[in-house]
Amino acid sequence: MKHYNKRAATAAKKSVLCTAVLAGLAMSANALAADDGTLTWNGVTLYGVVDIGVAYQSHGAPLSQDIYVGLDYLVSKNGNKSTTSLAPSGLSQSKVGLKGTEKLTDDLDFVFNLEMGFNPTSGKLADAPASLIHNNGLAITDQKTGADGSRAGQVFNGPAFGGISSKEFGTLTLGRHNTVLADVIGKDDPQGGSYAFSVIGYSGATAGGGNTENVRADNSIKYNYKYQNFRVAAMWQFGKNDGSPGDGGQVSVGADFGGLSVDGVYAFKNTSIAAGSLSAAQIAPCTGTKVPPACGLSHDSLAATISDNESWTLAANYKLNDQWKLFGGYEHITYSNPSNPLAAGFDGLGGYAISVTNNNAYAFDKKLQVSWIGAKFQLNKEWSLTGGYYHYDQNDYHSVVQNGVAVRAPCSNTSFGQCSGNLDAFSFVADYRFTKRFDTYAGVMYSKVADGLANGYLHDNNTNVMAGFRFQF
Repeated sequence: MKHYNKRAATAAKKSVLCTAVLAGLAMSANALAADDGTLTWNGVTLYGVVDIGVAYQSHGAPLSQDIYVGLDYLVSKNGNKSTTSLAPSGLSQSKVGLKGTEKLTDDLDFVFNLEMGFNPTSGKLADAPASLIHNNGLAITDQKTGADGSRAGQVFNGPAFGGISSKEFGTLTLGRHNTVLADVIGKDDPQGGSYAFSVIGYSGATAGGGNTENVRADNSIKYNYKYQNFRVAAMWQFGKNDGSPGDGGQVSVGADFGGLSVDGVYAFKNTSIAAGSLSAAQIAPCTGTKVPPACGLSHDSLAATISDNESWTLAANYKLNDQWKLFGGYEHITYSNPSNPLAAGFDGLGGYAISVTNNNAYAFDKKLQVSWIGAKFQLNKEWSLTGGYYHYDQNDYHSVVQNGVAVRAPCSNTSFGQCSGNLDAFSFVADYRFTKRFDTYAGVMYSKVADGLANGYLHDNNTNVMAGFRFQF
């Protein structure tokens, strides 16, 4: 149980550090309020969001106190029974952060951003892998809400970077970033990356270029530049480090023409990790009276599918007038077996140990096509109505081994996860803004999977209804 104690000690350290950070933020806020009534002082801004409500799922799983989505807002494998519960972060990730600007010269500023996402139903730091740990070895009917994600219990699990910014030459920053692709997806999603009402907000596969851990990039360098109506952005993630063994890169080009804003993005990530819970069979050797020494690791570790990912994205939004705004986008993602396979026994994102790896999930490339459209209607300065439609289309990449060689074995049903399949989701949200900082909302999302994408699901559909409030500062 050495690894478990190590995780517990790490969690305790995080708790102490988190408390210190929050205390510092509170002191800053008090000082600022006493100073001039704002949350900015000497170029440093305290910002945040608290978003919480109540949700119902027709086929859901119990609330997780760790993962930031909290509940199965989207149709999920372990969605089993109707569930009514407190629900976190329906429209926006609950978070608190500090960002700042310090002028160095007439055209050069130092900039930084430090952000901490949390779960308002438990007060814990946002930690997707922890939700997977809690489902280790459990039958699917006994599992709570759980999924992989890029916020993995780090104190600053959102952006954490510093750099320089110039009006003439652009902005260059180093550290942990929201990726270029995530920036584009966020502004061109009609539901704005909502967990409760957007497929591409909830799952992270789209904004992550295939895997949700890649929505944010540790050990990366990012550049943004804008000239008149045109903009470019690029990011490089250095590999060969804990949590991100493979390197990755992204580049985007965009422009604004009147009310139209359009962006194209290319992204790749080598040795990409998709973490998952350990099955009962994988844990079975670690039960009984004679437990192998390695089993102290297995109970508090995860499985992972390893791949090389590549994606192309085109997304846009168009402001018709002061009331109507349209959104749409398309992404093509390719998953291949990794060129540099990973052996089990390493620490993944957030320091979670990976004790089982699969480097051969894609004998034939998996291709996932994601498309979405939507519209927002601003009825007046208080009321807004937003609708969205999201679609996944997966190719058939199923294979069998014959005489030591993988050969295609086509299928278009639920028999295997590699069969062709699709997902469809519809959502609608009404939002009422009482003040600049405070709004309330209510909405619904219906989602359904079919064929290969429904493999192993207890139910192939889910209706999520949620009402909540959000305070932003």
